[in-house]
Amino acid sequence: MKLDGCSALITGASAGIGREFARQLAGRARSLILVARREERLNQLRDELRQQHPILTVHIRKADVADLAQLKELEGWFEHEKIDVDLLVNNAGLGDSGPFATSDSRRNEQMMLVNMVALTSLTRHLLPQMIARKRGGILNVSSCAGFLPISDFAVYAATKAYVTSFSEALRAELRGTGVRVCTLCPGPVHTEFQEVASRPGRKVKPGPGPEPARHPRSRHETRYVSRANNADADLAMGFTLFGKTFLIFRLLRRGPATAYEDLYFTEHPYGLVCEVETGFPVSDSSSAALT
Repeated sequence: MKLDGCSALITGASAGIGREFARQLAGRARSLILVARREERLNQLRDELRQQHPILTVHIRKADVADLAQLKELEGWFEHEKIDVDLLVNNAGLGDSGPFATSDSRRNEQMMLVNMVALTSLTRHLLPQMIARKRGGILNVSSCAGFLPISDFAVYAATKAYVTSFSEALRAELRGTGVRVCTLCPGPVHTEFQEVASRPGRKVKPGPGPEPARHPRSRHETRYVSRANNADADLAMGFTLFGKTFLIFRLLRRGPATAYEDLYFTEHPYGLVCEVETGFPVSDSSSAALT
């Protein structure tokens, strides 16, 4: 899909990745439709973009897509204002950290509504127009968290697994229609995610997202995974999130799986994803613990 002259809808546009999408598209799009809960931030972003790109049309819409009534109002607003959307960026997301047994039921419901229901509903509402025009794009923001089950992020990780699976299936369905589907699976990104996802009483450093783990390409890690999975592997990336270290390995040779108690892993098209129960980043000093 060509971005020049497009009309792009971005949910969760008031901060983080959504705001950056708006800034990056402003120089190429014909119009932007920015949706978020925080109207003041949307106004600030609209003023910024208009100052830098005077010919850009910017619509803002305050909406909480966790509220089904507001979601339907938003979809009706597109029809009333006769707003065509060429590019849908489903960026709005909500997280939570902590044991599922002590989680807030309402928060879990909101996560599922924002991360899955709103994304699916907006896609269903706008997709027929794109197919009729034989052009369009859908960008769904998922997460590396969707590659594996993550303790203390049980619901969030499951919702992101849905986003990735849904997007891959939709991409296959739309082959040949002129509509492209892409999934973004960020790893560590400096946003407000940790601060917003943290529960009351937990000390979280405001601002940054997951911290990249220091992971030398050493034989320690490869031997560990080889013993656990009877396969040769190469460490591709790692990051820490709320005291847990996650490593993503690329499989070089597959074999029968034999799990260790201190290693969670799953074979996935993206590689072998591991949760290492160390509680600290993998570094020169800690890699010996993996042998």
